[in-house]
Amino acid sequence: MTTAILTALTAKARTAVHARSGEPCVCGDGVLADRADATVVRHGDLVAKAHAPDTEAGELAVRLGVAARLPGVLLAPLRAVADGLHGRLVTFWPHGTPVDREDPDAAPWEAAATLLARLHATPAAALPRPLPPMRGPAKAARAVERLRATGPHPAAPPVMRAWAGLPPWARAEAPAPGVGYLCHGDFHLGQLVRTAEGQWLLIDVDDLGGGDPAWDLARPAAWYACGLLAPEEWARFLDAYRRAGGPAVPGDGSDPWPALDVPARALTVQTAALAIAKSVTAGRPLDEVEQALVDACDRMTGVAARPTELAPDTTK
Repeated sequence: MTTAILTALTAKARTAVHARSGEPCVCGDGVLADRADATVVRHGDLVAKAHAPDTEAGELAVRLGVAARLPGVLLAPLRAVADGLHGRLVTFWPHGTPVDREDPDAAPWEAAATLLARLHATPAAALPRPLPPMRGPAKAARAVERLRATGPHPAAPPVMRAWAGLPPWARAEAPAPGVGYLCHGDFHLGQLVRTAEGQWLLIDVDDLGGGDPAWDLARPAAWYACGLLAPEEWARFLDAYRRAGGPAVPGDGSDPWPALDVPARALTVQTAALAIAKSVTAGRPLDEVEQALVDACDRMTGVAARPTELAPDTTK
């Protein structure tokens, strides 16, 4: 991100805080994210986000409206409309405390699963029409395009084969089948914050929309299937989702994998593709976790992506 955008966004956050309080403050600034698809800064208790350049204003407005309607599930924006800044849309949010990455044992799997179940169960009457599609498959397709743009890489072929084996809807080439539910579209634990009142909420509505709710369970499912998420943590997450009545998987305790198969494959490919692209940019080899994702893509080619078939072979 250019220094001009970062500086202007920080100034905009300061102005918004001052406007709310009616007087200048001495709050500190902080950069929370600075990526090609988003820049996020904090000033005091306010967070300002400059969205990706290709963000469509009408769809973002709908997504902001949905967040405002579901205050117990999604972090509500401070404004219902976005500002403009150097051709970018900017939104304002209250600050929340993210999940502590240094304390994995304290990961709020149950809270996350319950929030997703409540999101997925949102009545259709409470949603605007038309509701934009959930952008999970589009993000996966963008990750694969980024991999292609890096040029030849020895780890790329199994990832591309796994991508080719997915159905068109999972590659953002066709609408998702079945009845659409309200979905987050890019769920991981980094999409949670704890409010000052101690409540966990989902954040980041850029990919929110109608689609297959199994996509929101697919990242932890994929990590579990690849052997990167402990079985007990996966069980905590899945059991809490079922207890909360989430519609993505059967609630009777039967095998969830028929519903999770395609989304878990797609998220494995997406994560592996980004891992390769980032390693090339950084000029370094794949680390152990990244290689495990590539190996999982290799194993899933031509087989159902079940946990026993994706998990690392420990017999060698």
